[in-house]
Amino acid sequence: MTTPTALATHQARTRLHELTIIDVRTPGEYAGGHLPGALNIPLDQIQRALPDIRHATDRGDVLVVCASGARSENACKILAENGITAATLSGGTGAWAADGHELHRPQSASRATWGMERQVRLTAGVIVLLGLLLGLVVHPAFQLISAGIAAGLVFSALTNTCGMAAILAKLPHNRPRAADLDNTLAALRNR
Repeated sequence: MTTPTALATHQARTRLHELTIIDVRTPGEYAGGHLPGALNIPLDQIQRALPDIRHATDRGDVLVVCASGARSENACKILAENGITAATLSGGTGAWAADGHELHRPQSASRATWGMERQVRLTAGVIVLLGLLLGLVVHPAFQLISAGIAAGLVFSALTNTCGMAAILAKLPHNRPRAADLDNTLAALRNR
């Protein structure tokens, strides 16, 4: 397995015309703004897209992006385990936008979907508050719910993974429609 390389935003910007860019965020996050020319293949669909991504590497380098770089690093590891070399964008689309580079938004995007990190913060906060409230009103044992979320957040930080994000990514508003993913894979094949 190879270690994924990372490109800084200025390096990626100068090479946009020669890169196949794969955005591994949820469709809602992608619709909120993505690198020019990026194709949306959510992280949990990477396995399905392996043959098409492998074919894309025959035509040039692949750059994998996400919001901050964590999911794209995971995607690059999956690709490397399958013999596909890809780079990740350091800092993700957050760094891209912070450096003043343009983000594209599909014209068909009618509603803004929160980023995954924001969805996780809301869900964790609601569950912690619920656990504390139930602990005060019903039984103190319900405070263990809050403790469990706290332990999960610590584990998430130490391992740079997020089980809650993986679960939230399966919600309907975070899932690609089958036709959208099929169209994306067809576009990847035809590049």
